[in-house]
Amino acid sequence: MVVLLTVLGLVVGATAEIYLHNTLYKRLDTQLQETAGRAQKRPSFPGGEPHLGGGQFSGRVPPGARADSIFLNLTAGGGVDGGMVTLRSDAEGYYDYQYERLPDETVSRLGSVTPDNDPRDLDLGELGDYRVVSTTTQDGVVVAALPLKETDQTLLAVALVTGGAVLLALVAAGWAGAVIIRRTLKPLNRVAATATRVSELELDRGEVDLAQRVPEADTDPRTEVGAVGAALNRMLDHVGNALEARHASEMQVRQFVADASHELRTPLAAIRGYAELSRRSRQPVPDEIGHVLGRVESEAKRMTALVEDLLLLARLDAGRPLAHDPVDLTMLVVNAVSDAHAAGPRHDWQLDLPEEPVTVTGDEQRLHQVLANLLANARTHTPEGTTVTVGVGQEDGTAVIRVTDAGPGIPRELQPKIFERFARGDSSRSRAAGSTGLGLSIVHAVVSAHGGTVGVDSVPGRTEFTVRLPASPQLQAPPEPVHEYVTQVVQ
Repeated sequence: MVVLLTVLGLVVGATAEIYLHNTLYKRLDTQLQETAGRAQKRPSFPGGEPHLGGGQFSGRVPPGARADSIFLNLTAGGGVDGGMVTLRSDAEGYYDYQYERLPDETVSRLGSVTPDNDPRDLDLGELGDYRVVSTTTQDGVVVAALPLKETDQTLLAVALVTGGAVLLALVAAGWAGAVIIRRTLKPLNRVAATATRVSELELDRGEVDLAQRVPEADTDPRTEVGAVGAALNRMLDHVGNALEARHASEMQVRQFVADASHELRTPLAAIRGYAELSRRSRQPVPDEIGHVLGRVESEAKRMTALVEDLLLLARLDAGRPLAHDPVDLTMLVVNAVSDAHAAGPRHDWQLDLPEEPVTVTGDEQRLHQVLANLLANARTHTPEGTTVTVGVGQEDGTAVIRVTDAGPGIPRELQPKIFERFARGDSSRSRAAGSTGLGLSIVHAVVSAHGGTVGVDSVPGRTEFTVRLPASPQLQAPPEPVHEYVTQVVQ
């Protein structure tokens, strides 16, 4: 808007200045030609137009001549009559216009003007700029000149006044425009504030209360901002309905998984029981039947573990509250490594423990399951003889557990999905012991339920899982030194 007003002001100002310039110069040219005619003895105006040629220089200041005007008669023999008109007093004290002789250099400049009756501008040095007309007479050339000082001052004053007025108008219009536009766009700011509040909501999981809406006063469809506000409200209604449908569907799936897992536990327990009972029968069982029953029992155990994992995930998804008890992570790590050493004696298990115990507030059983799953993952997906190091410590008020193995690593394309459910590694990682694909997803769910984070960094030859949990004040001193207990476990 300011740029457009600037262009408009320049156009209007330039037009006014050009019009005033032409008017003033036309009036000056008319005055110049009239006084130049009076300076000759026989001026004639046939047809109403001034005709300056053919007369003779009168030798006196023409009537109506103004001060600082110039009238010269340059004869063919080199004579110079006239000069600059000045106001002087005579011997009796009366003031009258008289000629003052001009310097030869000024006379030479005036004499260089071509006698063609066309006025032109001429710089006379110290005298300033003049409007000059030169005409031929019977005995030479008559040169008349009027000063341009007043005309130029008028044009300059008008230009300054116009420019100042335009500048003030631009400042006033810019300020008023900014105030008006900001006041007009206040509803748009409220619409943007609503959109910002919606963007800060957690919409990716759980039940979402999408109650944010644009105020009704800002949803008038007859205005542009109101149309935007109304459209945003319609979009929020649509998104809210979609989120409600998504949450209802998730709850149905979770409830189904929980119910199915719960119901499957009984028949699986019965299958395992009958399989074990058949092996304890006093009657001899054929080897083939014994093998089949062994496989049934093994698969029943595997399916039972899968059902238990699914049931745990369903409970965590449903927000089942966990215990909030002080947990000594140091002792938890020692116990978990002891169990892992018994399950995988051919792996090299190492401990990296701090001098002081590290404690958190949480569910000890679930945190033990986190460590057990991470260690089982390292044992399952690395060859025998691989070194697995488990460390625990504190960093910036956060308890940190690191499980590092020297195995073949996790493919880069699989790492972003490693904590998803039923995610499995490729054939480069051993699958000898089998996997349900839920171990790491349980780790992620349990750690998230404790307000922590879990991540993985893997390259060939080194894979490290890092668990970070909010630390709590240290527990009382353990009943026996940690390092002494670790020595007993390793032995």
